[in-house]
Amino acid sequence: MQEPSERGSRASRVGVFVCHCGTNIAGTVDVCRLVEYAGTLPGVALAREYKYMCSDPGQELIQQEIREHGLDRVVVAACSPCLHEKTFRTATAKGGLNAYHFQMVNIREHDSWVHEDKDAALEKAKDLVRAAVRRVRLHQALETKRASINPDVLVVGGGIAGIHAALTLANAGKHVYLVEREPTIGGHMAKFDKTFPTLDCAACILTPKMTAVKAHPNITLWTLSEVTRVEGYVGNYQVNVTRKPRYVLEDLCVGCLECIEACVYQQAKVLDEFNLGLGKRKPIYIPFPQAVPLLVVIDPETCIEFKSHKCKKTCVEICGERNAIDFEQQDRTETIEVGTIILGTGFKVFDARRIPYYGYGTYPNVYTSLELERLVNASGPTGGEVVLRDGRTPKSVGIIHCVGSRDAHTNRYCSRVCCMYSLKLAHLIKEKTEADVYNFYIDMRTPGKGFEEFYNRVAEEGLKLVRGKVADVYPEGNGDGRLVLQVEDTLLGMVRKVPVDMVVLSVGLEAQADAQEVRRMFNITCAGEGFFLERHPKLAPVNTFTDGIFLAGCCQSPKDIPDTVAQAGAAAAEALALIDAGSIEMEPNTAYVLEEVCSGCKTCIPMCPYSAISFLEDKKKAEINEVLCKGCGTCVAACPSGSIRQNLFEDEEIFEEIEGVLTYA
Repeated sequence: MQEPSERGSRASRVGVFVCHCGTNIAGTVDVCRLVEYAGTLPGVALAREYKYMCSDPGQELIQQEIREHGLDRVVVAACSPCLHEKTFRTATAKGGLNAYHFQMVNIREHDSWVHEDKDAALEKAKDLVRAAVRRVRLHQALETKRASINPDVLVVGGGIAGIHAALTLANAGKHVYLVEREPTIGGHMAKFDKTFPTLDCAACILTPKMTAVKAHPNITLWTLSEVTRVEGYVGNYQVNVTRKPRYVLEDLCVGCLECIEACVYQQAKVLDEFNLGLGKRKPIYIPFPQAVPLLVVIDPETCIEFKSHKCKKTCVEICGERNAIDFEQQDRTETIEVGTIILGTGFKVFDARRIPYYGYGTYPNVYTSLELERLVNASGPTGGEVVLRDGRTPKSVGIIHCVGSRDAHTNRYCSRVCCMYSLKLAHLIKEKTEADVYNFYIDMRTPGKGFEEFYNRVAEEGLKLVRGKVADVYPEGNGDGRLVLQVEDTLLGMVRKVPVDMVVLSVGLEAQADAQEVRRMFNITCAGEGFFLERHPKLAPVNTFTDGIFLAGCCQSPKDIPDTVAQAGAAAAEALALIDAGSIEMEPNTAYVLEEVCSGCKTCIPMCPYSAISFLEDKKKAEINEVLCKGCGTCVAACPSGSIRQNLFEDEEIFEEIEGVLTYA
């Protein structure tokens, strides 16, 4: 490693290129005066301006000027480096220079977009360009390195997003580990009866894909499993998956379900989680008839054998020679190595108890939309019949939109699916009961393909649409279980009190309860609402800030099934692009240790968010893994001896940049 004094040299031929960015920059900053000023700076050989520097002609201009004028450093004053730093580095390299003999100045987001005073904006742009010119002269030549990519992929979450991503990758010949925490894959979609706006049977379109996952030779399916540790870096992740006991040997069970019938519980006594507590099950059960894998699972919390060890074990007897039931099963951990990871961990529905004046959990005839999905489903607890808890068929139903969405006290965002699934449920209720159905909405949002047509269809079926937010739900007072919805009808300009037999709350979508734990494990970030944050909302909607980890479905934001499937396909395509490239280029702006200065204090090791620093016991020195390092600079700032430096952020470069900002030339 060279000494800092030997690593950089003050170059004398710097080229400055300023972008108009249409009017984004030129509308506030006088580009011509900025270029004129840049040409007077020490070491600047030429200064040029162009309307769109990132365009092909703009990049060719940079390459041409490098060759014709013998430039040895390049400064581009344009937009954010997050967008086009790579573009201009590539142009610099094509011009014959090292790609890192380049510095980018952000005079759009940092200047023109945040200032109204044009004179002040010009002066700030001069300061930024001057600082970059002084800095870039100390840039040293750096070389990128490449890391190989393991072709195996981990998909976390077995909902429709995870299923589609896994099948896309597996069909492309890649081996996929699909990990799901529940006993079956399918996610929330498996609980739906129909899907909007086409009213397709949810099971009819989902079950074949679930079956394909189980049968695919390139997919290893692990249910009742959770990821518990993630280490490594893009292309080479080491992942621990904890597999919880099913108490049934998967290789031996044939899914005959005779053990369920043989269970000493003659009647189901345990609340059924899959049916949201609307039905009951036995301690040995399958979640629903189309479950994949079609294997029973034993609930140790309710099984007599686990509670008292006095069970007659009729389930074991009926299993006979197959001997598939094993009460001694324990958690076990599988360690796998993968190159890329796709997160499709889904969502949870809003807890309607958080809005107490709607009466959920207090009045028995108040249901959530997901509970109603199970009631109208043929495989649900009532066989598809819409009946109240007392057995009555409702003659009037009120559906309240935006419960837990578009609300300053709960979630400000729109959950995107509530309007459409509320219309769908209104149609299904009317189809099954001929009840009067009221939909109470704030605004009706139907922006998707076929959505407006579906809205008109349901409206023509006699649906009663009331524009207004329901303020209260309370008993009618005659003891018959009817409820009154009080709402201000903003179209009629009056307060209405509507009596109904059944209230359905259209609950919104929220991030999973453990989203913060998951994002820490995978070293990604969450947005303010708790959903996982993408790298860029427009240009990289499935990428995260951690290379090799991608997002699919509602773990990134609320969305419907078509958008979820589309994003899952995009995430799979991004993973395939990495895998088929065989390797990934690593940024060289990594930290490094000057061993002769390092005191071995280990201060840097716990500070590194990427676990890139290790301690060499034989040398008593710290060592940084360049592949793991992301160039965040935390260790550089934390090192008490100053023995850790960082490429592209050397002390001399930073000091020159600061001096350039503060010293008017």
